[in-house]
Amino acid sequence: MAIVVGYVATKEGRAALKRAAEECVLRGTKLVVISSHRGGRDFDADEAARFESELDRIKGVLQERGLEHEVRQLVRGNDPAEDLISVAEQEKADFIVIGLRRRSPVGKLILGSNAQRILLDASCPVLAVKAD
Repeated sequence: MAIVVGYVATKEGRAALKRAAEECVLRGTKLVVISSHRGGRDFDADEAARFESELDRIKGVLQERGLEHEVRQLVRGNDPAEDLISVAEQEKADFIVIGLRRRSPVGKLILGSNAQRILLDASCPVLAVKAD
């Protein structure tokens, strides 16, 4: 069993990662950190290197804390929601942790919501965390 967390280098992503790590300590389970990107023209080599560096930093922090963990950077052309749900099913996750950001009703309508898709489509419980 594991806890799967969706990570983006934002205050919401850091809040989700922090809470997921706390839950792993409480439950004595593995943490699977997922950083998902669609790829394509908007995801160039420089951006990929920045994300890789950030994920290496996270690996170091998790190792220092003594947490069993796995960090995956996925660039498969999927929506982040698809990747998180897929990994959670593969890992038979206890639950998924995601960070939420405040959005206007129009923003939700126009842009869609990965968080909403995860909340509705995941086969396991989902813990949604707000940043401080």
